[in-house]
Amino acid sequence: MNCPFAAKGCGGCAGLNEKYGDLLKSKETGFRRLFPDALPIVGMQEPRGCRNKVLRSFANGKTSLYHGMYRSGTHQIISIDRCLMENPRAVETANAALALLSGMGLPAYREDFHKGILRHMQVRRAHATGQTLVTVITGGEEFPGGKEFAVRLMERCRDVKGVIHNINPRGDSAVMGYRSRVLAGKDEIWDRMSGLEVCLTSRSFYQVNTAQAEKLYARAVEFAALTPEDTALDAYCGVGIIGMLAAKSAGSVTGIELIPDAVNCAKKAARKNGINNIGFICGDTAKALGKDSLSPSVVFMDPPRAGCSEDFLRAVIRRAPRRIVSIPKRCGGTPIT
Repeated sequence: MNCPFAAKGCGGCAGLNEKYGDLLKSKETGFRRLFPDALPIVGMQEPRGCRNKVLRSFANGKTSLYHGMYRSGTHQIISIDRCLMENPRAVETANAALALLSGMGLPAYREDFHKGILRHMQVRRAHATGQTLVTVITGGEEFPGGKEFAVRLMERCRDVKGVIHNINPRGDSAVMGYRSRVLAGKDEIWDRMSGLEVCLTSRSFYQVNTAQAEKLYARAVEFAALTPEDTALDAYCGVGIIGMLAAKSAGSVTGIELIPDAVNCAKKAARKNGINNIGFICGDTAKALGKDSLSPSVVFMDPPRAGCSEDFLRAVIRRAPRRIVSIPKRCGGTPIT
């Protein structure tokens, strides 16, 4: 089945109408130009429906509110009621939320005029458990009827364990703001990945393709060749999955993450999984690594899209670990040692 929105210029993804095998070969060819000795690419048996997160932006239609994705290279929103890459149940939840919001008469937020209410919506669904979080992002504090909307959505969609209101008045391209409040349920769901219980909130980072992330993290830990004598660092650790996997082989692990929500999730998950040889630091990775108390023999780096800071890379070089495992975002998520 071809994507019905590709012809309209949807900027949500690229290459969806290509044969998956051809797409993998193209990616591998490009990667091998940079790293000729790279191992073969590891694909999926069924790539569609794999994304555990649905993200929509709101717009004002002629007769009613709608949501969708940006047309490629623009801020024009294309109405989308399904996506071949997203979990179907998560899409159903997003459409149910839209139906309820449309009946409330709330206008979409206009970025050009800084007016309106509804800006974006995120639906995060745990791959293994089905637990779901819905976050509605508004352009300001106002969200009239928000609590009633949350209760009705949880009644309609039983997998939804929490509905969150996030406030984002910022003028940049960031989807979420810094402040959130729980409208119903709670801001926490649990998933299972690679034999671990994983805690998630609306703002904590989580790989959108859980099945491929399991393969990626297993390969990263394999490349690290950890021993009980190793002290490992999980830099930009998010909710702590790589660090917890590494803790099974290393003597001790330290995870560093800037987002407090993610650090809290990582600590809860480590306790629930009974992992006692791992600790987490909330703060800047470069500053944390600059302290004399941290001297890792193995470093995992899984940075955000902007990449590692120069200060962090300098700090890593000064520590001279025996091995570095890097997961570069622009190389398709393949670990590099």
